[in-house]
Amino acid sequence: MILPSLNITLIFTSYGPPGALNYGVFVISLAVYLTTVFANVTLILVICLDTSLHKPMYIFLFNLAINGLIGSSTVLPKIMENLVDDMKDILYTDCILQVFFINIYATCAYAILTLMAYDRYVSICKPLQYHNIMTPGKIRLLLFIVYCVPICSLAVQVYLTSRLPMCRYTINKLFCDNLAVVNLSCAKNTWGDLYGICLVLAFVVLPLIFVILSYVRILFVSLNASENARKKALKTCTPHLITFINFSLASLFSVIYNRFNFSLSKEVNVFMSIHFILIPPLLHPLIYGIRTKEISNSLTKILQRKILALGFNLKTEQRSDDALFISTK
Repeated sequence: MILPSLNITLIFTSYGPPGALNYGVFVISLAVYLTTVFANVTLILVICLDTSLHKPMYIFLFNLAINGLIGSSTVLPKIMENLVDDMKDILYTDCILQVFFINIYATCAYAILTLMAYDRYVSICKPLQYHNIMTPGKIRLLLFIVYCVPICSLAVQVYLTSRLPMCRYTINKLFCDNLAVVNLSCAKNTWGDLYGICLVLAFVVLPLIFVILSYVRILFVSLNASENARKKALKTCTPHLITFINFSLASLFSVIYNRFNFSLSKEVNVFMSIHFILIPPLLHPLIYGIRTKEISNSLTKILQRKILALGFNLKTEQRSDDALFISTK
């Protein structure tokens, strides 16, 4: 039983040997990862380039896309590397960093989705006060809290985990998470467990209750509104609801994977672990790109401007070439 040091190497045991199956999963993972990066970067650029989208809801969506890139980039490159390497290992320090950024991804995503629910609540239930409530200063403060509080809180959790003495060096998962690292220890982590419960209550249970209460209030207000108002409320809330439910289910699968994987088949375990990292960052920009008219219209306008600019440049170059050819004659 020793305290972890910087040069300890941990071995993943959930990967099979390199072969056709691993290479096939590698190709699928690479395609999904590249699609995720492309979709999120496109969404980020659209929101940045179109000033009409510089509104609270789209600012929160911008941060959700950045968070998705953090989550997928923290895990997928290492998974793809292990799929084709003979040695499925990771340095202990890299494992701890992976735990930290996975937790940041999960907690910040839930917090941002909670802010988006609050924005919808104010927009629908207090429309006349919306601009007085959702001021630029308040948005900056909310985003500061969304990032600062989870980062500081999770840094304490990761520190407590990193101080545990180790007596095992194999992880029966595809990537590192806090529970997997804790299980490498021979000592009880009582304070860490209590602190983890507090984090779950603060960053999962309370946001979930807040989102449910927000939508209950939105439902009551919509029922008493006109038919057009109900349609507008449904249209603006549907992408967020789909996104929130999708991420909540992914989080639930991850909890089941972490706590009960001993009673599940290997294939189910792999699916549950991958779903948490793979699906939400991929679906969030697609859902908002398809379901949100403002974003799809902005993307269309940006593409049209780029195409027109490209066509104009080509015509200008052609005229210059023609003029040069005539002058030489």
